[in-house]
Order: sequence, then C-alpha cells, then structure tokens
Amino acid sequence: MKHVTYADKSILTGSGVADLLMQYATELARKGTTDNVSVRVLGPDGNDADATFLLGPGTTLMIESASTDLPDPDNADAERYMIDRLDELGRSHNASSAAGDALDLPSDF
Repeated sequence: MKHVTYADKSILTGSGVADLLMQYATELARKGTTDNVSVRVLGPDGNDADATFLLGPGTTLMIESASTDLPDPDNADAERYMIDRLDELGRSHNASSAAGDALDLPSDF
C-alpha cells in the first residue's frame, strides 16, 4: 500500500495503482494533455471509497510508502486503463501490483 497525496488530501491505495498514477501523470504532463482516473482507495476513516484524479501538466501528486497490513483495494480496471493509455501515448511501463517495483521515470527526474 502507498499514500497518495493530491490536493492536500492523503489516501491509501495499492502500490501498483499508485505507481501507475505517478507514471501516467508524468507522461500526460510530457505530452501537455490531461485525463481523469478513478481508483478505489481507503479514506482517512478506513472505509473503501472511489477517488477521481485529474492528471495533467499542472498536477501535484506525491506517492509515499505506507506500512499497513490492510488488503489493497481492487484496482485491476484502473491499472488496465492506465497501462493501455501509456501504451497509446508510446511510453513503456514497468509498474505492477507488487510493492517496491521501480517506476520508469525519466533520467532527469
């Protein structure tokens, strides 16, 4: 699991979808375009929720590790969507559902 901080709010979600959010936001910014992505998250109260992120050139997004035994929310559809969009944008990807996988970030990041 990872914390995703967006618009002064922090939520928990699975590592794979969090890493893909960052990678997708980075690629959208490079291309100068936007998209929105909905993912399943755990809110501050610990309940399941849906969160929609507007991603693009002005996005401020932070991903940090989290230490929890809670199960990852099911984000298979969101992950598949972002992987498909990354492929369409011509960007390779290497994020997966396993915690600790590296992002495919630019060398100047």
